[in-house]
Amino acid sequence: MTPLLDDLFKTLICKTVGIRVGLPPDIIDAFPELASVTWRRGGLPLRLGGWFLGQNSVAAITLGTTVFLTVSRPPSIELLLHELGHVRQFRRDKTFPIRYLWESIRMGYSRNRFEAEADQFAEEVLWSSTQRRPS
Repeated sequence: MTPLLDDLFKTLICKTVGIRVGLPPDIIDAFPELASVTWRRGGLPLRLGGWFLGQNSVAAITLGTTVFLTVSRPPSIELLLHELGHVRQFRRDKTFPIRYLWESIRMGYSRNRFEAEADQFAEEVLWSSTQRRPS
């Protein structure tokens, strides 16, 4: 491949599937369960998720055990744990993607019970982490 085609191919891949990234060691030390997820920055899934919500993009979207994060701002711990909640939903139930979409169509994104469950999971993990830390 020529260097120009090589660069074009790399750009196309990055725009489609994002770039694989690791989380900072201090975050993994505080929340080791986050190491079980594949983290990517950018990618088409963020655009598709935004399209369904009438936006340009979303902050994050989970597909299986891969989480796509926006490149526009660093993710918060709450967002990372929320997305981990979705990974757990994918692992628990193979029909989860269909059920999630159906729930979103019926109830809307903001009243989707799977979103509420992921929020609650993130809140519980954060709360328990504050209980573990010495004062």
